[in-house]
Amino acid sequence: MIFTTWITFVIAASIIAVSPGSGAVLSMSHGLSYGVKRTSATILGLQLGLLLVLAIAGAGVGSLLIASEFAFSVVKTVGALYLIWLGLSQWRAKAAAGDGIQAAQAALPSFRKRFMIGFLTNATNPKGIIFMVAVLPQFISQHAPVLPQLAILAATMFVIDLVVMHGYAFLASSMQRFFRESAAIKLQNRIFGGLLMCIGGALFFVKRGGAQA
Repeated sequence: MIFTTWITFVIAASIIAVSPGSGAVLSMSHGLSYGVKRTSATILGLQLGLLLVLAIAGAGVGSLLIASEFAFSVVKTVGALYLIWLGLSQWRAKAAAGDGIQAAQAALPSFRKRFMIGFLTNATNPKGIIFMVAVLPQFISQHAPVLPQLAILAATMFVIDLVVMHGYAFLASSMQRFFRESAAIKLQNRIFGGLLMCIGGALFFVKRGGAQA
């Protein structure tokens, strides 16, 4: 892979990572509730989910999913319902009176649960598959071994998204002082829960043709 191709991919991946989506919303939500350090488990899950999508697209399975109406519909529905369920769970989450952020941190989910929430959020996102199938081929040379190129692109995207998601978590955690009362925590849960449900609902309108746009 030549350097100019890699730099172009870095720019594209950076723009995509910064663009608001379910991963950014989840990172900010957990960052505000649990702090940056504890949100790292969630972000690690997001990255491994992203790598899984990249591997699927790189193996050609992504193209198969996009080519098959049924397979794509299944992936889309699962991803949408998962985000809606995640958003609804946060919307309905209760905050102990007077405890604020401390209450949220006391009810901290296990490392494994935070990791799996992040992993499933990206792994079930059909928009990720569409992007990978549509964009990855533009940065892969047919005159060189594909696997090393995929490895470079995967490592690049992993690092970029890891940094950006931690940035979102840090930005949210810096506002913890404004969310110390139960009413503020409830408002936070409603905002982030509503955003996740909206993103999940929007996935129902994702079309297979989006990869060709």
